[in-house]
Amino acid sequence: MADPLRTGPAPGRVTFEEAYSRGITDELPPPPRRARALPPTPFALRGAVITPQGAWSSGYVTVADGRIDRVSRRRPTSVPVLETDGVILPGLLDLHGHPEFNVFAAWEPPKLYPNRYAWRRSTAYKQLVRDPQNALLSTVPPQTQTRYAEVRALVGGVTGIQGAASASSSASAEPLVRNIDRWAFGAHRARSLVDLPTGSFGKESFDRIMAHIAAGTVNAFYLHLSEGRRGDAVSTEEFRRFVDLGAATPATNIIHGSALTVTDLHEVADAGCRLVWSPQSNLRLYGETTLAGEALRAGVPVALGADWLPSGSTSLLAEMKVARRELARQEHPVAAADLVAMVTSVAARVAGLDEHLGSIGVGRPADLLVLERHHRDPYESVCLADPSWVELVCIGGDVTYGRVDWFDELSGGAVGSTVEDLVAWGKPMRLDTGFQSPASGATPSLTEIRALLTAAYPPVGPIFA
Repeated sequence: MADPLRTGPAPGRVTFEEAYSRGITDELPPPPRRARALPPTPFALRGAVITPQGAWSSGYVTVADGRIDRVSRRRPTSVPVLETDGVILPGLLDLHGHPEFNVFAAWEPPKLYPNRYAWRRSTAYKQLVRDPQNALLSTVPPQTQTRYAEVRALVGGVTGIQGAASASSSASAEPLVRNIDRWAFGAHRARSLVDLPTGSFGKESFDRIMAHIAAGTVNAFYLHLSEGRRGDAVSTEEFRRFVDLGAATPATNIIHGSALTVTDLHEVADAGCRLVWSPQSNLRLYGETTLAGEALRAGVPVALGADWLPSGSTSLLAEMKVARRELARQEHPVAAADLVAMVTSVAARVAGLDEHLGSIGVGRPADLLVLERHHRDPYESVCLADPSWVELVCIGGDVTYGRVDWFDELSGGAVGSTVEDLVAWGKPMRLDTGFQSPASGATPSLTEIRALLTAAYPPVGPIFA
């Protein structure tokens, strides 16, 4: 089937469609190693702790040299302890998004669509998203939009995202949060595509990805597939082409799959595929979403992604609530612990990074989130949370975002051009957009990022809303 949206890009200019559909098909060069801004001394956090073995109502997580040094029910005596009274868990992983488009406010679709190709060619979408994005690509510096989106993710407790386009997130600069389909922990073992190859177009890149999967050098392949309503002919044909191309592999992460039938889901389960589910966006665009309950019954690992702000959730925490309601509607109610796993341990496994991320364990990078605790069950407290409950986020032990008093205490009173105070949903918080920068001024502050975006496009969607 010919791609109904394929057009040639304007000479010398990256267009919306190119940025949207480019994907990551080849190994990227490694980003430069940069100086760290670790807290000056080891520290411990006390609170309810979600461990791989279960949730503790009270425990301690000690962080030293960027890694988790100890996880214990007993109070450490050799390091200062921060009493959080909250829930301590791994940083959340958002496995599907288009971060550069999260500068736009939520879009109200004027109707339901049969598949993603239909809304991508609609006049309303062209006016509300595509044209503004083309204007931004030619007026703001590269990475500005993705930096803004990374702040949005960070303040919602997310420490790793998938989907940043090459046009706006470059391997030549360190990301603010982990871009987990790019370089991670010394290797680039992920690839991504928005669309399957059509005829010879894109086939060479696709074949290279398949060769790397076969060789074991790629362990996560993110692919948008059959995004539409069940029974839609375009989505059905796309799935058969997916199977015929040999794309169903144990490394394949199917994004959306909303048009897949029960039979289709069992077929991809037998092939070892995984699913990345974005129910909010599906429901708003198509009026239905993936049969995720059937996928779980078939043994398919399911992770979540907030997609993008125009049609998706405002945060991954919000997406969890939509997923929970939808699974209950599908008569597959999910336990709170299993829902939390979809954005932590299961997500890390789907991303091929479970040796490093997704759980709290000794020797692992200290990617940590502390949430206010509002329920006796720590898992349930996480499921009820929204971004206003975020108290602290650490990435690799670096204090990136947190309560002003905690940030001061843990960072040794760090100051700089990238450290700024914010009012986040009525709470005084502090953010450091340059926590990994080699020198002051090397990375723009949120204030500078906002100024660049709003000068070019005044109706930028707010972060704290």
